[in-house]
Amino acid sequence: MASFSSLVVVLNLLVLVIGISSAQLSPDFYSKTCPDLLPTVKYNVHSAILKETRMGASLLRLFFHDCFANGCDGSILLDDTSSFTGEKRAAPNVNSARGFEVVDSIKSAVENVCPGVVSCADILALTARDSVKILGGPNWDVKLGRRDARTASQGAANNSIPAPTANLNTLNSRFNALGLSTQDLVALSGAHTIGQARCTTFRGRIYNENNLDGSFAQTTQSNCPSTNGTGDDNLTPLDLQSPTSFDNNYFSNLVNKKGLLHSDQELFNGGSTDSIVSTYSSNPSKFASDFAAAMIRMGDISPLTGSNGEIRMNCRMIN
Repeated sequence: MASFSSLVVVLNLLVLVIGISSAQLSPDFYSKTCPDLLPTVKYNVHSAILKETRMGASLLRLFFHDCFANGCDGSILLDDTSSFTGEKRAAPNVNSARGFEVVDSIKSAVENVCPGVVSCADILALTARDSVKILGGPNWDVKLGRRDARTASQGAANNSIPAPTANLNTLNSRFNALGLSTQDLVALSGAHTIGQARCTTFRGRIYNENNLDGSFAQTTQSNCPSTNGTGDDNLTPLDLQSPTSFDNNYFSNLVNKKGLLHSDQELFNGGSTDSIVSTYSSNPSKFASDFAAAMIRMGDISPLTGSNGEIRMNCRMIN
């Protein structure tokens, strides 16, 4: 009987620990310690987007790329040190990831209202949500309580973030490895309804691939010369129809063979994701709700909580 009672106690403690662990992130995490957090972040994100509409897409992308490399821990924001080479110089980010100065500004504003309380990782999560909402996309309650990493990994960013040339199997593999489903993959790829891409990321597609609308190819070729090294940094909207509005036109483009990146068009190329793309192209509310749910799941990837990590004073360097 004593051993049975001990077992019950152990099981109850295990349930309690699991419950505490799963509840560590919460939309109300800063409700008492930083009640002005949400309006402070929203105001500064809105100001940044008013100055440059593209910034909304850039801030959203920072959150993606942070979460995919060792979890949502603010590591993408760290500058290189003598101890590690940061993620900023990883192939998916170098000459591409941007918005770091805006994050610095938002962090400074947050420090003014509640110093030493809010992590850079949580600021990234909030700026992503606010960017989407400001540009016309869905809203969701951002779970908070992440802490910041004290190191970064260029290798993790290189090995986890899918390349614009990735095929569907690779995309599925990268997302599934992080606990994200195929539906999450398609929904989150809908973030490409805003933002722009550099010529070097889609040159191979617009000159060499066949599953591409002819007029779309001509339009994009006009701003992206076929010669490597020429116009590499020329920008083209990922969604030519409405590049600054968060809507479902991205999926309509895929159905019409107008995906800019190879990895985009792979989602509608005779594979397992075609039906999801078709659904989202005709049902914007379904896309919006699935995107919001997928963003919440992505935000749950390996957060640092409790006494792990730290609350950085400066998002670019450890304390």
